[in-house]
Amino acid sequence: MTTGCTFCKIIAGDIPALRVLEDDVSIAFLDTRPLFPGHTLLVPRVHYETLPDLPPELLAPFFANAQRLARAMVTGLEAHGSFVATNNKVSQSVPHLHIHVVPRRTKDGLKGFFWPRHKYKDDAEAGEFAARLRAALC
Repeated sequence: MTTGCTFCKIIAGDIPALRVLEDDVSIAFLDTRPLFPGHTLLVPRVHYETLPDLPPELLAPFFANAQRLARAMVTGLEAHGSFVATNNKVSQSVPHLHIHVVPRRTKDGLKGFFWPRHKYKDDAEAGEFAARLRAALC
């Protein structure tokens, strides 16, 4: 537990939350400021700030729970689908890894991403970014 972390306090039971899922790896609870009713946050039990910090052995079970929640949005809430997302540092309101799983319905008013899009100058610039990312994956 990291002192001062809201999600660590929820995990410890020091802050109440409406828990949806719990296992040895993670817990999920309703967001107190949901985009839509049922908006759930999935967090690892151990404090990791961002997705790159999550140990590889936790990746599969953690995302298996995200998958279970995405399925539950449809079967349990009769949503048409879901939005599954995480922020890493930028726009991360609590510095504890968390995945948003949000129920979605056709024409629910949520319009993709709210920031401006920028095209690449040309194919060469796009290729350069692709190459840099491939090199960083090694």
